[in-house]
Amino acid sequence: MTMSEERNSGSGGKEEESEDECEILEESPCGRWQKRKEQVSQGNVPGMETASLAMDTEEGVEVVWNEVQFSDKKVFKIHEDRMREMFENLMHVDHPNIVKFHKYWLDNRESQSRARVIFITEYMSSGSLKQFLKKTKKNHKTMNVKAWKRWCTQILSALSYLHSCHPPIVHGNLTCDTIFIQHNGLIKIGSVWHRLFVNVFPEAIYGNVQHHWDDATNQHYFAPEYGLAEDVCSIDIYAFGICTLEMAVLEIQANGDTVVSKEAITYAVQSLEDPLMKEFTQSCVRSDAKKRPTAHDLLFHRVLFEVHSLKLLAAHCFINYQYQLHDNCLEEKTRTFDPNGVMAEIKHWDRPGVEIKYSNVSPLELDKFLEGVKNGIYPLMNFQRGHTMPRTLSIFQERMETVRTPSPEPQETESRKVVQMHCNLEFNEGGTKSHLSLLLKMDDKLQRQLNCDVLPTDSSKDLASELVHYAFIREEDSEKLADFLEDALCKHWARSLSEESSRAY
Repeated sequence: MTMSEERNSGSGGKEEESEDECEILEESPCGRWQKRKEQVSQGNVPGMETASLAMDTEEGVEVVWNEVQFSDKKVFKIHEDRMREMFENLMHVDHPNIVKFHKYWLDNRESQSRARVIFITEYMSSGSLKQFLKKTKKNHKTMNVKAWKRWCTQILSALSYLHSCHPPIVHGNLTCDTIFIQHNGLIKIGSVWHRLFVNVFPEAIYGNVQHHWDDATNQHYFAPEYGLAEDVCSIDIYAFGICTLEMAVLEIQANGDTVVSKEAITYAVQSLEDPLMKEFTQSCVRSDAKKRPTAHDLLFHRVLFEVHSLKLLAAHCFINYQYQLHDNCLEEKTRTFDPNGVMAEIKHWDRPGVEIKYSNVSPLELDKFLEGVKNGIYPLMNFQRGHTMPRTLSIFQERMETVRTPSPEPQETESRKVVQMHCNLEFNEGGTKSHLSLLLKMDDKLQRQLNCDVLPTDSSKDLASELVHYAFIREEDSEKLADFLEDALCKHWARSLSEESSRAY
């Protein structure tokens, strides 16, 4: 599900070459996505024909236009329903540490010599973790332990999310090439979709698609049992263990060979000075798959787990309920505080207490911290398990018995999060119904103003569901909006009854 990462550099970066790369080659059927000539490298992702830079004309940001071609249109037709089902489920994968999957469509036009699957993914402009580690080593730097812990937590948070879906989503291609790092330190894993092509119908894809475990340079990421039996979550844990080892030592020395040997891995593990880091990594790369811990268990390993501070809990609470607050509430609140005022105090019976003043807290640092929490850099440990999904890309071994009528193109859905909600209710003439004005602010600063008439019998859940259906809000915000509307409507109709009673009196 990822793609990105290193743009192919031209011979000289001349202006005319830049203009040539920006040339629009193709548009999506809806006109929102525009494919450009410039291609991006997506690492070790099998089955990918091309990955090109594209523009999201609605959001004004760069994305990646991915294409997979099928050599036989009849075979494509047979797999069409399964692909739709798979990609529909991919669009429900929503986690701050997983590369976002935006849109897909199938192209089987008569004018095309080959059928295509085209899908749009988030563009990770800062590059892969592998590239970052190489640059760090080249500059004679060592890995910061705090950064290592932060990265491990983010990757495990994403794996725990995938593995706790019903049925579990096994990534199956986790390497430092398919993990990406942003400039702010946010980690995202990509290539979640690749198993659809590699494990289910690789023979149908145009070109010579080899199984990715045949790639010698990345063979050490794959567990000993990989490819011998049905994929299970433990293969992701083994791959994660190798990634954590590479993050710690920057590079596992292969002594000039193309293949990283078991001996090289063992030597790298033994070179770790921190006994907890060593124990953590060794538990992931055990030969016996049944003895490897789960992603959820690893989040609570002593090397990573810390009791959440009140600051972090408060920040998550603030972000989750930000839709109830106006834009500059934090700035306005901190501006009224007396810098010498005591914000908190720790008392000791046997020695003087500790006073924390407002001057000890920088509003700028607080804003930066809140932004990091919002982006997913400081996730809370995953106490709750079991994310229900309609049907995921777990295992599809069964054969299609019949070729069903192709499904219609998937409806456009909203992926942006609602961060603020405001509404106004006014009685219409006659008082039998009211006019609702709803203002929604999305996480990308977009504002939506929606208007409709409501009756006392209208349900807030039905109103929220209708907004999801017409792609005004994402499904995850439906319950939150329904609760908000329920509260507003109850107060509004209660006020109406009160006014009627007053008039009758």
